[in-house]
Amino acid sequence: MPTVPVDKEDLFQRLGHRYTSEEFDKLCFDYGLELDEDTTEEVEEAIKKGLPAERPQLKIEIPANRYDLLCIEGISRALRVFLGKAEAPSYKLVYPPGGEKDLLTVTVHPETQQVRPFFACAILRNVHFTPLSYASFIDLQDKLHQNIARRRQFVAIGTHDLDTLTPPFRYEARDPKKIKFVALNKAESHTAEELMTIYESDKHLSRYLHIIRDSPVYPIIYDSEDHVLSMPPIINSEHSKITLNTKNVFIDCTATDQTKLDIVVNMVATMFSEYCQNPYTIEPCKIIFPDKSIRISPDISTHRFTAHASYINSCTGLSLSRPAVSDLLRRMSLHISPSPPDTVDEILVDIPPTRPDILHECDIMEDAAIAYGFNNLPHTFPATSTVAQPLEISRLSDVIRIEWALAGWVEALPLILCSHEENFAFLNRPDPGTLAVKIGNPKTLEFQVVRTSLLPGLLKTIRENRSHALPIKLFETSDVVFKDPSTERQARNERHAAGVWCNKTAGFEVVHGLLDRAMKMLEVPRIASGDAKAGTGYYIKEGNDPAYFPGRAATIFYRQPQPKSRPSSALKSLEEDLKGLTHSIESALHINSPSRDLEIGTLGVLHPSVLEKFEITYPCSALEFNLEPFTK
Repeated sequence: MPTVPVDKEDLFQRLGHRYTSEEFDKLCFDYGLELDEDTTEEVEEAIKKGLPAERPQLKIEIPANRYDLLCIEGISRALRVFLGKAEAPSYKLVYPPGGEKDLLTVTVHPETQQVRPFFACAILRNVHFTPLSYASFIDLQDKLHQNIARRRQFVAIGTHDLDTLTPPFRYEARDPKKIKFVALNKAESHTAEELMTIYESDKHLSRYLHIIRDSPVYPIIYDSEDHVLSMPPIINSEHSKITLNTKNVFIDCTATDQTKLDIVVNMVATMFSEYCQNPYTIEPCKIIFPDKSIRISPDISTHRFTAHASYINSCTGLSLSRPAVSDLLRRMSLHISPSPPDTVDEILVDIPPTRPDILHECDIMEDAAIAYGFNNLPHTFPATSTVAQPLEISRLSDVIRIEWALAGWVEALPLILCSHEENFAFLNRPDPGTLAVKIGNPKTLEFQVVRTSLLPGLLKTIRENRSHALPIKLFETSDVVFKDPSTERQARNERHAAGVWCNKTAGFEVVHGLLDRAMKMLEVPRIASGDAKAGTGYYIKEGNDPAYFPGRAATIFYRQPQPKSRPSSALKSLEEDLKGLTHSIESALHINSPSRDLEIGTLGVLHPSVLEKFEITYPCSALEFNLEPFTK
């Protein structure tokens, strides 16, 4: 979780009270924060020794999803409302005297779609900066860059002295050789190509160069007189830099993700709108996109949720009335609208633009619990007494694990994440784009997707243990994950069982025997593939999975049990009388019930190209099948 250092004296002045370290630590705990460090003693010790020292700071650890608490303005504002010393502010868009026609206009050019297609902006009018608030303004931008913006990869923020610029503005993307301006803190102008070389040795900016370095065009923002505002996400212009004397601030945000863009521009604008001559007011801008659509930015409208006092009480064990719950939510800076007169349970909650972390009624319930005090919640025993039992799928997994272990196979527990290539290309399997859950911001190339097969993990384990004596016999029973738009979380888990045999010979018969043994322990009989009259069971047919050698692969099918109908008592005797006759007619006419055969897995000799990609020099046979159907 991010740690935010704030000036101790400044924060206590904003809160209107001087706290001891213990008192402030308790206040932070009550609000769901944590006081990580108080540097007062260190500063006093340095002063005694005659050493230079900064002002005492409080280092506060905040939840990762509370972007509104990344600066002293947000922390003090939230704590004042929590303590009942102020009401939650209402943020407003204030148009120029001429209305929408006088809004500052930014035109987005089509070329930006190649590099950073999304744009948002805002204006803070008549701002009064102090050294402390100016430093906080810069620090908030840096924290947003490192946090939600993922080191400027998703969003980049630029702030400018509007009085040095001439609207309207243009957001373009040009050849780096054709971009030339004086960068921030530079005395001479350079082309964008030259700046990328210059900043390679810069400890701070070099970490961002890769974001646009390989792009054929670089994003750039101009005013009507061709003065450069910034070249996102790298550097702003010296011409429009803000200072302590800046009165009107123009905020620009470019991004590759619209949701994160909206959050970031709202955070910067709302947090520092308190320094405007009219506090908590923001002047919007008009953005014209390449498709001629127009958007007013920023969008600081509230989002309405319907909460229920009964739901909050059931989760917290309380018995609060609707007005009491509403008061708790107000302490958490949420706005409460009047509820319909005919309801006694519903609470209409307006979520301010500073709280993008609230996505569900359970988040509102959590805020109510924080305001009430977690330590004050009643301690109760569960209403029912139950005995824990394993899930059916876990029982089946244990049956397989024990039996295969007794057969001399070794269980492996590889990671559930793997690279995209290992999951698809290394197994000669195409990626349809609708199968694997992909990680949005993978830290390394090894962890890009959630596996859809157990085979990559087992093959990597064999690769790392190839010096062991042959044969190597590994198995795993664990979950794989698939995309599933029909579920709320858009994905589903499947329990699979898999085994890999590595030896001097291929060993197809070994994995085939492993399958037969597993099915026997699951009490699933083997049936003939063409026998339409056979009951529940499994069979195999020649398959064409590209992970296996052609002609040495099979697909495993499972015939599910026939659903049983329960006739009424009046029809029961009639059904029994007609049972034999119906069976005779179906047999004579060769009438079969709809197919109940389900493809559950594969087995075979792995293709040599698969073994080559996993750096395995001996032939291998593999088996993998889905355990989920056997629970039904």
